[in-house]
Amino acid sequence: MINVTRSSIPSMEEYIKEISSIWESKWLTNMGEKHQALEKGLKEYLNTPNVTLFTNGHLALENVLSALKLEGEVITTPFTFASTTHAIVRNGLTPVFCDVDPVTCTMDVNKIESLITDKTCAIVPVHVYGNICDVEAIEKIAKEHNLKVIYDGAHAFGETYKGENVANFGDATMFSFHATKVFNTVEGGAVTYNNSDLTDTLNYVKNFGIPGEDRIVFAGGNAKMSEFHAAMGVCNLRHIDEYIEGRRIVAERYIENLSGVEGMCVWQKQKDVKHNFAYMPVIFDGCKYTRDEAAEKLAENDIKARKYFYPIMNDCECYGRNAESTPTAKYISDRVLTLPLYPDLSLDIVDKICEIITH
Repeated sequence: MINVTRSSIPSMEEYIKEISSIWESKWLTNMGEKHQALEKGLKEYLNTPNVTLFTNGHLALENVLSALKLEGEVITTPFTFASTTHAIVRNGLTPVFCDVDPVTCTMDVNKIESLITDKTCAIVPVHVYGNICDVEAIEKIAKEHNLKVIYDGAHAFGETYKGENVANFGDATMFSFHATKVFNTVEGGAVTYNNSDLTDTLNYVKNFGIPGEDRIVFAGGNAKMSEFHAAMGVCNLRHIDEYIEGRRIVAERYIENLSGVEGMCVWQKQKDVKHNFAYMPVIFDGCKYTRDEAAEKLAENDIKARKYFYPIMNDCECYGRNAESTPTAKYISDRVLTLPLYPDLSLDIVDKICEIITH
């Protein structure tokens, strides 16, 4: 079976060497040596002043929204994984769905201001497939309306726009380090931010609201990354450029094979973006097979592609089934298929996948 993705991991020997000191210290969680080492390494790699680790990306986003003490409505995109919207709602906030740009699949900045009301407190845009949001336009709108901006950067680890790492845009950015991501800690996540005043609050909120012995300052939760997960991150960070380079080779083979196929829109690089080649989305619109037919043909050959994102969030029963309000997002969701992509996927398999969906 060729899965849509496969986790990048170091050698067993490297990981065992990294975790051996845990047996000596017996320190398994609660922000120990490996946790601190990973935070330091991420600050350097992402060129960002502040990194706070979490047990996963969802809780990273949920907790930073809590730490910012937001109330009211949040403008976001329906073209995302469920976690983004759930994190908003679980903070007692109301998601307001903005349609997406037909090329990048990120939030359509021309439609944001029409959604702003006196209840709007923030914008939560999502970098999609490694495509970066129009951060300049979003910043301008946010400043004019005094809104917070929290990016969902789950697809954008390590990327830069005009030389600036995406970790530094907005008030905060969430990254997911799930096993399927470009950079993983098996399970994990982080928040990056420029305002160092957030650090203590984020550390409290992920540790039951406890700043130290004999004090509990608010009703926090438990979202601490373990030392074993942090150690995996320390190892994978050593190899991240190698992983991304492997992804580039695979992605460019897809682009070479599929560009120009009638009725098929293939992912292309954005201008001024240093990409991480996180995903290979293809939109089927008038080519030989529909999206669903192509997925079925691949499955018959033991190749797993993914309808990602499908359904969009405002086409889900828990969010009211109002997809007609965001027609572009709905259109893409009904036609997009992400093809297998990981660093060690052979080019022969890439050629086979392309042949199956075009012949």
